Amino acid sequence: MLEDDVRVVAETERAGYTYPWSEGIFRDCLRAGYICRVAEVDGILVGYGILSVGAGEAHILNLCIRPECRCRGMGGKMLTHLIDLARAGGATDLFLEVRPSNVGAVRLYQSAAFQQVGIRRGYYQAENGREDAVVMRLALNP
Repeated sequence: MLEDDVRVVAETERAGYTYPWSEGIFRDCLRAGYICRVAEVDGILVGYGILSVGAGEAHILNLCIRPECRCRGMGGKMLTHLIDLARAGGATDLFLEVRPSNVGAVRLYQSAAFQQVGIRRGYYQAENGREDAVVMRLALNP
């Protein structure tokens, strides 16, 4: 992901999520040195992933595929790429949070052997207040 991608990344975020990150948050991720990757099909940005790695663990901060491009294996490819990058960065554990209502994402993470390790109460903004987050972990073998 480059600075020039941020506008389209934010559009993708808005298309995919009811409570999207702002362009400023994506720019902050780039400035912070997080691993930010985009997925393109025929030169068109269709998704992205953001990963933080440090102190032996990694955290998937955001992963999104445009709604019209879902269920075509792109989410799995991005997830595999982020897992590989976490491993290459020396992480032994990879964490993420996911809305329990995001059944497709939960299934994707479970298919990659992520296990639920906790719940963060009221983590996400939701239509009727707050929604919990399921905390998931993948043990990365060196």
